[in-house]
Amino acid sequence: METNKMILVEQFCSNCDINFSFIEALNENGVIEIVVVEDKKYILNEQLKTLERAIQFHYELNINIEGIDVIHNLLHQIDDLQEELRAANNKLKAFNIDE
Repeated sequence: METNKMILVEQFCSNCDINFSFIEALNENGVIEIVVVEDKKYILNEQLKTLERAIQFHYELNINIEGIDVIHNLLHQIDDLQEELRAANNKLKAFNIDE
């Protein structure tokens, strides 16, 4: 796997002053995924937004890991529902039915 599309967890934690245990807890709860390449742990760049949001929830709003997991799952469900709504609206437009 190409490591240029990933961020080294150790470096991220150092730069952002975040405990590695926090990142591991997010991984264990399925909020983010840690990828291991040659005994080094990485986070995919595409998960950076999720990780930054989790950091804000935890450090600024004092939300625990379980709460972050619930929020993450709810936000994912909202995204899925919005996509379904877009698809339904596109089908309606194809039949020239106005709202």
